[in-house]
Amino acid sequence: MFAVSRAGHDAGNVYVIIREMGGDVYLADGDLKGIDNPKRKNRKHLQIIRKGASVELIGKLRNNQAVSNEEIKYTIKSRFK
Repeated sequence: MFAVSRAGHDAGNVYVIIREMGGDVYLADGDLKGIDNPKRKNRKHLQIIRKGASVELIGKLRNNQAVSNEEIKYTIKSRFK
């Protein structure tokens, strides 16, 4: 799924949710916050967008396969810009 930050210095930025742990989610945009260094953010500071990511990206994330930053950037760009 996608998420838009509602609070903080990154308000308005679109991210892909990489994983969830408790009340926190880990986000990547493929640019400033890559897959190897995701941003941790409280779930209540996000707006979850149910618009699905690409099937390939979802499958890779669920199966813990390698995902590149370019794939994340392309997915966000193709859906929101």
